[in-house]
Amino acid sequence: MKSVKLRKVGNSFGFTVPKELVEKYNLKEGEELHVIEKKDGFTLTPYNPEFEKWAKAYDKTNSKFKNTLKELSK
Repeated sequence: MKSVKLRKVGNSFGFTVPKELVEKYNLKEGEELHVIEKKDGFTLTPYNPEFEKWAKAYDKTNSKFKNTLKELSK
């Protein structure tokens, strides 16, 4: 488990992400991170949970209309 210290940045707080995590998750400067609030705290992730919902919906539609989409692509 990694720990970080909060620092005052204007009217907000910020922290630095340890180098090991930057490398492990291939994070880049300016990249957006997503905060997912939970009952016991929050999770910070580079993976967009909204995109995951979209991808699941796409997969469902794609499998349901596979033949139709194949014909339309011709």
